[in-house]
Amino acid sequence: MDNPSDSPLRSVPPAPPLHVLEVVGNAIVGGMERCVERLVAGLGRAGDFRFTVLCPSEGDFADRLRAAGAEVAVVAMPEDPPWSSIQMAASLIAAERVELVHAHMPNAHVLGGLAARLAGVPAMTTIHARQVILPDFEAHRLVGSYVSTVCRQSYYHALGIGVNRDLLSFDPNGVDVDEFRPGPRPAQGLRATLGLGEDTLLAGYVGRLSPEKAPEVFVRAAALLLQRLPDAHFVLVGEGPMKTPLRESIAQLGLTSRIHVPGGVDDVRPVLHDLDLLVSSSNTEAMPLALMEGMASGLPVVATRVGGVPEIVAHGSTGWLVAPRDYEDLAGRMHQMLTLHELRHRMGAAARERMVRDHRLDLALARLGDRMRALARPTAPAVPNSPPLTVAASASGAAAGRKSR
Repeated sequence: MDNPSDSPLRSVPPAPPLHVLEVVGNAIVGGMERCVERLVAGLGRAGDFRFTVLCPSEGDFADRLRAAGAEVAVVAMPEDPPWSSIQMAASLIAAERVELVHAHMPNAHVLGGLAARLAGVPAMTTIHARQVILPDFEAHRLVGSYVSTVCRQSYYHALGIGVNRDLLSFDPNGVDVDEFRPGPRPAQGLRATLGLGEDTLLAGYVGRLSPEKAPEVFVRAAALLLQRLPDAHFVLVGEGPMKTPLRESIAQLGLTSRIHVPGGVDDVRPVLHDLDLLVSSSNTEAMPLALMEGMASGLPVVATRVGGVPEIVAHGSTGWLVAPRDYEDLAGRMHQMLTLHELRHRMGAAARERMVRDHRLDLALARLGDRMRALARPTAPAVPNSPPLTVAASASGAAAGRKSR
């Protein structure tokens, strides 16, 4: 009689969930933090991954992570981490049988990388900015951590400064195209709060009100555009250190009835449904979620040509790209979009189609999950470090005849 163990029908016990320690260097609810939250919720839901998260403080972000299914611990995380923080992280890794440490931001990379090295497990970091800065590079060289970038500019910048190509990949962000999709104006949304009619032209900035995002450039462009479109309205949705100075500047211009700064919101989807146009005036970006969510919601965009933005905004097809700090060009493109109804709707539809085709969150998370599994369990199938280059087609102007390859 054959040995039952030789039978091809013998069941193989499933592998236990991969335990990942996410080390997050900030605790506001911004783009990077939302990426971590989506990662925890998306990969944890299927049961193949288990997440513990180290945060620098308690607060809304920690609460949201717990709601997404993660265990959360708090540890001091300055730029130069103390031994007590390193020892705590290393002990947690060993005691909880963590298989992979995944860091976000340079302070988290230093802490997580050192703790992972002490505990003998692999470490990786995701670079959410358009460049790899010195602390991230030093941590990579010291502990041999894997570096994941979210836009091609940061990928090639990392190569250029000497990051090991075998420990480097391009893993672009994704957007939930089922959660963010075109929809009707909400009955009691932003327009109702501001006292605006359904047909009033409304352009919006959505994001952190901080210097790198240059919200003051959006205000300056809006002030210039109001000379040509006096009935239009503009809104800056978000929180940050520039909120009060922006309100003061708008008041000095006498435009508080036209340029609004309502603050942050818990759910940005109704806000996007109330906008006619989404604007990004940033000085620096990698692959901004706010733009991707707006485009998935069917909004055309006007955005600065920085970092990975040209990888998601097809100039002349899904919106317009302008140089950073060029408020005059920004105002001109906004005027064109707001006054040409057919162009606005055509570009909004193309923006939605682009997100559905190229930037689905489920596919992005699956790819990142495969990479994490291959790092932690080397017998898992390898994942290509960089997908092939693609050329985005433009649907207007001289570029209309070119096609994607």
